[in-house]
Amino acid sequence: MVKRSKEQFFKKKMNTKFKASQKGSKSGASTNPDRKLPEKQLNAKHQFFRSKQTIQRLNLYNEKPNKEEMWKQATQPARIDPNRKWFGNIRTIDQQQLDKLRQEMANRTHDPRSVLIKAKQLPLSLLVEAQKKNKNVPLLELESYEDTYGPKSKRKRIKLNVETMEGLADQAEQKEQTYVVEKDEKLNPVEIVQQESRDKRLTAGQSKRIWEELYKVIDSSDVLVCILDGRDPMGTRSYHLENHIKKNCPHKHLVLLLNKCDLIPTWLTSRWVQYLSKEYPTIAYHANVNKAFGKGPFINLLRQFDKFHRDKQTISIGFVGYPNVGKSSVINSLKKRKVCKAAPVPGETRVWQYVALTKRIYLIDCPGVVYQHEGKNDVEVVLKGCVRAEKLDDPEFYIPALLEKARAPDLKRIYDIDDWIDEHDFLKKVAIKKGKLAKGGEADTKATAKLILMDWQRGEIPFLTYPPDYIQKDVIEENIDEDILEKQQIELNDQKLQEILIQK
Repeated sequence: MVKRSKEQFFKKKMNTKFKASQKGSKSGASTNPDRKLPEKQLNAKHQFFRSKQTIQRLNLYNEKPNKEEMWKQATQPARIDPNRKWFGNIRTIDQQQLDKLRQEMANRTHDPRSVLIKAKQLPLSLLVEAQKKNKNVPLLELESYEDTYGPKSKRKRIKLNVETMEGLADQAEQKEQTYVVEKDEKLNPVEIVQQESRDKRLTAGQSKRIWEELYKVIDSSDVLVCILDGRDPMGTRSYHLENHIKKNCPHKHLVLLLNKCDLIPTWLTSRWVQYLSKEYPTIAYHANVNKAFGKGPFINLLRQFDKFHRDKQTISIGFVGYPNVGKSSVINSLKKRKVCKAAPVPGETRVWQYVALTKRIYLIDCPGVVYQHEGKNDVEVVLKGCVRAEKLDDPEFYIPALLEKARAPDLKRIYDIDDWIDEHDFLKKVAIKKGKLAKGGEADTKATAKLILMDWQRGEIPFLTYPPDYIQKDVIEENIDEDILEKQQIELNDQKLQEILIQK
């Protein structure tokens, strides 16, 4: 009897196993992708046989790649097969039709109710006129390096906008007339000292890490929802983000969500929605896990964006805005449960969070970002709820601005005090009423100021702002009296106090 080695035995076994996988084989083996299945299994509801693709994939695991063919280099030039489409008709348009398309495109881009679908398939380079702005001036083309530096450098005369001494004198007089002493930083060392001694806590929401989180959310989102505080929508609106989307990513959609609309009257909410809808789609919303106002229209809007992007497997909705405007609360109200950590204080969300709303729609929560370079001072940053009041070093400094924005009858009713002379008298009366006393029976104004600022940030002290075009037109037409506004505000405050008592 002839003895076979182990290698010959395994070779014969492998050949017999994968012989059925060859083309044209009629074998019914499990390794043959072209095998015929019985008719009973073809008509059955539950099939347990492997598909053709699965068998081919499993056979690849047992085959070894031919490295010699992989490392071969092409010795002859490649040839592309000809196609009939090369010689077909080409659609062309004249310059007038192109100008007409450009004009229609420019008009539709500013319309908040129109959406550009499949922008990648359009020749946007022809439809959108490029803005020629040379940020980097070609200095070497104007003046060579040798003419400017080195032993062969040529001395050039100073370029002036004037040709005569009289013109130079006139220019100096104009500068002297437009000179403002208050804006001269060198003559105002107090501002420099204030910037150096500024509280570091006021820079919350402006760190490099927070900005990186914001741009992560922008890059990974198809639709961006900017959350606004219904009490001050224009103050919590991020113009930097809107300009960034217009310039760098115009294919992304932007929606404004007017949150905390339960803290202002209904007629004022409708006015704000009418004003903001001129630029972007705006929806009034009240974030509540059990009973959320505006949830239906908002979900319908997200479904419309989902239909626009059917070519993608999923779409992402990014929620951005200032701290303490309710980004995490909106996501919790959409899910009807607590999926994101939310609190009535700023800075609760530290990193971005990914939440699944449906199989195709995903929500992204972003930390709050403060846009300090938009002309906002420290007082506005604190009153907008961007900094935690209990961590401020000098909370009494922000009380005068709070007294200007809040209404005196509301403060009297909330803290149960009489008239006051100035902010110091106001703090003393509230401290005595709340029992905030220091050693010797003196009023602890610092603790009292922190308490008042915390009430302001949590919405217990009501305040509101009007749209820019409301005072000029609508007040005259409707003849709204201040007494009516006070009554509406008192009713709203009474409802809030009843809700707080019921919760306790």
